Amino acid sequence: MNRTTEKIPTWSLAYIINGDATALTDDEVQTIDRWMKQWQVQDVSPLTDEEGNAQPYFTHYPLFGLPTEVEDCEILYLNDNPTKI
Repeated sequence: MNRTTEKIPTWSLAYIINGDATALTDDEVQTIDRWMKQWQVQDVSPLTDEEGNAQPYFTHYPLFGLPTEVEDCEILYLNDNPTKI
């Protein structure tokens, strides 16, 4: 299995980690689902500091979507060669 660290939009994490889409539009859910399917994502884990806190920051280059606040997350793939979108 392959692992990478990616800039995941904070607005998407509740859905990715907990399946909670209540704050998302249908388009946002479709974007996340498409990414997870194409990359064959098995698990997404936000990176934390020594105290267990995530460190969100703004970037113009999130993994998907428009410029936004992101968290660095470790991504575990089902496949050794994820298909990048």
